[in-house]
Amino acid sequence: MSSKKYTAESIKVLKGLEAVRKRPAMYIGSTGPEGLQHLVYEVVDNSIDEALAGFCTKIDVIIHVDCSVTVIDNGRGIPVGMHKKERKPAAEVVMTTLHAGGKFDTKTYQVSGGLHGVGVSVVNALSGKLDLEIKKQGGVYTQTYKKGKAITKLKKIGKTKKTGTKITFKPDDEIFESLEFNFDVLSQRLRELSFLNKGLKISIVDERTDKGHDFEYKGGIREFVQYLNQNKTVLNPKPIHFESVKGDVIVEMALQYNTSYSESIFTFVNNINTTEGGTHLIGFKAALTRSINLYANANNLIKDLKQNLTGDDTREGLCTVLNLKIQNPQFEGQTKTKLGNSDIKGIVESIVNEQLSIYFEENPTVSKKLVMKILDAARAREAARKARELSRRKGVLESTSLPGKLADCQEKDPAESEIFLVEGDSAGGSAKQARDRRFQAILPLKGKILNVEKARFDKVLQSEEIGIIISALGTGVEQSDFNLDKLRYHKVIVMTDADVDGSHIRTLLMTFFYRQMPQLIEKGYLYIAQPPLYKISKGKSFQYLRDEREFEKYIIKKISEEFQIKVSRQKDLIKGEKFRRFFRGIIAKKHYIQILEKKNFPFFLIKILLENEAKDVEFLRRPRRLENIQNLLNEKGIISVLSEDEEYGLYELAVNFQVNGMNVSCSVNIDLVKSVEYRNLFKIHKDLEKYKPPFQVLSDSEKVKIENESKLLEYLFQRGKKGIVIQRYKGLGEMAPQQLWETTMDPEVRYLLQVSVQDAVEADKIFTILMGSEVEPRRVFIEENALEAQNLDI
Repeated sequence: MSSKKYTAESIKVLKGLEAVRKRPAMYIGSTGPEGLQHLVYEVVDNSIDEALAGFCTKIDVIIHVDCSVTVIDNGRGIPVGMHKKERKPAAEVVMTTLHAGGKFDTKTYQVSGGLHGVGVSVVNALSGKLDLEIKKQGGVYTQTYKKGKAITKLKKIGKTKKTGTKITFKPDDEIFESLEFNFDVLSQRLRELSFLNKGLKISIVDERTDKGHDFEYKGGIREFVQYLNQNKTVLNPKPIHFESVKGDVIVEMALQYNTSYSESIFTFVNNINTTEGGTHLIGFKAALTRSINLYANANNLIKDLKQNLTGDDTREGLCTVLNLKIQNPQFEGQTKTKLGNSDIKGIVESIVNEQLSIYFEENPTVSKKLVMKILDAARAREAARKARELSRRKGVLESTSLPGKLADCQEKDPAESEIFLVEGDSAGGSAKQARDRRFQAILPLKGKILNVEKARFDKVLQSEEIGIIISALGTGVEQSDFNLDKLRYHKVIVMTDADVDGSHIRTLLMTFFYRQMPQLIEKGYLYIAQPPLYKISKGKSFQYLRDEREFEKYIIKKISEEFQIKVSRQKDLIKGEKFRRFFRGIIAKKHYIQILEKKNFPFFLIKILLENEAKDVEFLRRPRRLENIQNLLNEKGIISVLSEDEEYGLYELAVNFQVNGMNVSCSVNIDLVKSVEYRNLFKIHKDLEKYKPPFQVLSDSEKVKIENESKLLEYLFQRGKKGIVIQRYKGLGEMAPQQLWETTMDPEVRYLLQVSVQDAVEADKIFTILMGSEVEPRRVFIEENALEAQNLDI
């Protein structure tokens, strides 16, 4: 454990925060989904820096139902002392000043991922609200910020022996396009960080869906490579692993080959995932190719080849993780996706050369096995070259000769053109009639294309349907031939039915593009057409609804037009827009109660708290209020214990009760009253307080008395579905050309899903499980996810 001090003097200031809100993309990459996730990364990176310095062993990330996020660590806590130069607490300097942090002081952090020090201050600037809590020097300190500015002073609210930092922030909806955090993307990043920092425990909980993960990997990146290869057949069961130091650079690598035909290389610098590579990746690739050629030539293993093995040959079936720790990394921008340090190439190259040479000499049996696999790749590459030349002579791959099936568009500008890949000639016929021939091309596909996950490249080129796709798009295929500038359409849209066959064809096409034309996905040119989920018919009229949310909106509107509600002690009827607000309030109230019940808070306790004005932490300051709750629980035969919470200077109530014969417990404390779901529930409860049951539901034909909110929801939803035919929509083939245009092809109203790879590790894993040669992982996947399947085509 390092003994270096982290105090107010450790914080160095470089000034300025105003530009962040004006140009957020300069600091977090975008204001779309990637930028949103980046906010969490920045806060977590601060905690990781504490782990790198040896002071943090646990990090918790919680996504709340209102799309706010909490990050908690048990590090040293941000300094709370006065910053002499700035004349305000060091914590406030860190939170409100750009380029402020301990990362510019090598005495505080020897290695740090958040190089620019803009991380947490940028998160603060781009948050509608941020709550900071620090445990340090025997005290608990809190401060609240709004849009980057402190709205309260840093104050001590309690006593504690613990240390750490807790940040809860809600991104500003005026800046971000959406506030929906992606649980899977965040989980994968946290899993990576856990692998890269062996022994560090990281947990994530999504309160919106009840999903959660705990990550703790003591094997580090060696275990990471085994995780990546868990569904593949490996050639060297024990990964090649080493860690070397050269000057102030630490290079760690784990490498394992599998029998697949694709490569998986993940590079990290100071825990930052350098997805665009950089000098360290160039150095690694050069060293790998050179080392394998040297070994193969020295042992006379490539005598039947006319030339040396290429980099593509040596990386077929390779899975490797390269992890560097360096003091002064030069990244491209704050998003840190490409390393620019020129000296790192030589350092990585020399270390990898040296370590691989040692491994090959010490492990001749495994080494020869790996070289045999690489030789197979080289022979297949030569076969693919010959197949490509043959295909060119036949005109299959030439963009000048378009396939006869293609109904091309008139527009020649790729940016204005789009192509629909449709399933079968019949759907292709409908699509051809429905399209706008000025800018929409149609390519019907016969049957199911080849599964490229199980095929080498020479076999891929021999597939007729794949040849037709390559020819229609015009880009060529494989790295040496591929030219994105020749792409003839900047929207490549997969349009298949929603049945089993359609899903399979869509998956096969996605596998082809992911493995053979990843640049299309990276540039955002690949889309999936989304036909509507529902068709609602009423008499001769009908309309399409895209998803469950639109369906609920439609039903609520229909109910509000057909019914009115009368409540006692209210003169006016609840109708129209007032009815819709009231109805949505009841739905939201039920939703929040269900979330709290899942957290072991029983309905009777929630009801008592709401009725006794348990609004916020002020309620917990006076023990008499909690004693009143305790008495009400005693009347129901429920045992509870009142105690003092010294950390926050509050009181709390531990409640014990039984559910189906099992003992269950929960606590009425600061965590409950400050939780998003409870605060929202309390607000809705107050809004609905004036509309007390029983309810009288009035319509043209009847008058019905309903005794509570739950029965009111059930009754009105049931009545709302009367008089209409609800059809769950299945396939494009059910539509006439005009309907196909109106719902799925018209750019003004259609809904397209853009395909993107937000999580390369998870994407690779899923393609391997679903489309790879191994049967057992696929069986396990089906068993684990069987209950989640919906709309089965049986």
